[in-house]
Amino acid sequence: MIRIATLIDGGNLRALTRQGGRHYDPAHIERVAHACTTTDEQLIRILYYDCSLYNGNVKLPISGSTHHFYGNDHWLRELARKELFAVREGILKFRGYRPKSVPLNPGSVTDNDFEPVFEQKGVDMRIGLDIALYSNSRVVDRLVLIVQDTDCIPAMKQARKAGLQIVLVELPGSVLAPELLEHCDFRRRIAWP
Repeated sequence: MIRIATLIDGGNLRALTRQGGRHYDPAHIERVAHACTTTDEQLIRILYYDCSLYNGNVKLPISGSTHHFYGNDHWLRELARKELFAVREGILKFRGYRPKSVPLNPGSVTDNDFEPVFEQKGVDMRIGLDIALYSNSRVVDRLVLIVQDTDCIPAMKQARKAGLQIVLVELPGSVLAPELLEHCDFRRRIAWP
C-alpha cells in the first residue's frame, strides 16, 4: 500500500464548494478528503488549513460607527475531532472595506455600499512547513494536495527531491496553474462526492 497524507487548503476548497452550489461543512470536507484516496493508497493523515471566522470590532467606512463581527471556530473544532484529521489554523485579518460596485455615486454613499475585506495569514506557510516535514520524515510515500496557490511550489520541489510523489487534486471548477502541474507527479480529477 502507498501511504499518503492529504493536505487541504480550506479557503480554496470553500470557494470551489460554494461555486459548485454545495453546502460547506465538516461532513463535506471529510467526504472530499476521503474521495481523494485510491484503492492502492493507505490514508495516514488529513491536514486541513484554514482560519476561524473573524471576531472583533471595526469602524464602518462612512458613518464611523462600530460594527462587531461574531465569528467562532466551532466548525473547526468539530472537524479536528474527525478521524485522521488535524487542523492547522492561520489568522484572519481585517483589511478594510472595498466598494461593492464601481463607480460609486458620491452623493448617496452609505456603509451598505461597501463590503469588508479579510485576508488569511499563515496558511500557505503552514502548508509548506508540513510538506517539508513529511519530506524529511518519510512517514508517507505520497502527498495529495488540494491547493491552487503557487506559493506551495518550493515545498513541492523539496518533497519530490526527497523522493515523495505529489498528487494535485482537480475538483469541479478548479483551475490548476501550469506552474503547479510542472511540479507534481500526478493530476487526479475528483467529482463532488
